[in-house]
Amino acid sequence: MLEIADIVTSYGKIEALKGVSLKVEPGKITCLLGPNGAGKTTLMMTVAGILKPRRGSVRFEGRELAGAAPRRIVESGIALVPENRLVFPNMTVGENLAAGAFARGDGEIDADIERMYARFPRLKERSSQAAGTLSGGEQQMLAVARALMVRPKLLLMDEPSVGLAPLVVEEIFRIVRDLNRDGTTIFLVEQNAHMALQVAHHFYLLELGKVTFSGAPGQLAEAEVIQRAYLGSKKA
Repeated sequence: MLEIADIVTSYGKIEALKGVSLKVEPGKITCLLGPNGAGKTTLMMTVAGILKPRRGSVRFEGRELAGAAPRRIVESGIALVPENRLVFPNMTVGENLAAGAFARGDGEIDADIERMYARFPRLKERSSQAAGTLSGGEQQMLAVARALMVRPKLLLMDEPSVGLAPLVVEEIFRIVRDLNRDGTTIFLVEQNAHMALQVAHHFYLLELGKVTFSGAPGQLAEAEVIQRAYLGSKKA
């Protein structure tokens, strides 16, 4: 579904991504692991069109999207749940959800908002509440629901568990599993390797802007490169 080939993205003269290549298969959860500063968020923002790559290809369902405007990328069927949620704090929950459908021109937006309330009952309870007053877990649910208002074929999720209590993290990963079970393809950036192992079908490890590992969950658990670079210890 998504094929990234030799992507180089820079901040000024500093290359954050140094020729990254990977694939996201339809119907799967693909997880990108890596330490802080590896370039994970940079890759997500490059796919979403927020950052423009210096070189390389981002093909979605066979269409080239590298360097395309974010609106075009959203209209193609890709939605981003950004790191740290980034809900619109002074807008209500309902207004945030409506904002998620900004690129749509159909008459089913209100019905989709009701579907989001059915999936996330706590958001319905707080539909008239300013998003900035929600708890961290509620804001994460809102960020996911807002992205789902795009009706995405591919959902990009950047560190959905960051800064959340353990019980809330479990709930967020349950939501990830449920979304995938319902047919949404997910490209997940995550620091919590243990939780990611429970949901993802394929893993990549990004270190210093380069992919250094690609494999299935069983291979990930046994990979020395993961023990060394991500978990902080060498495989026994």
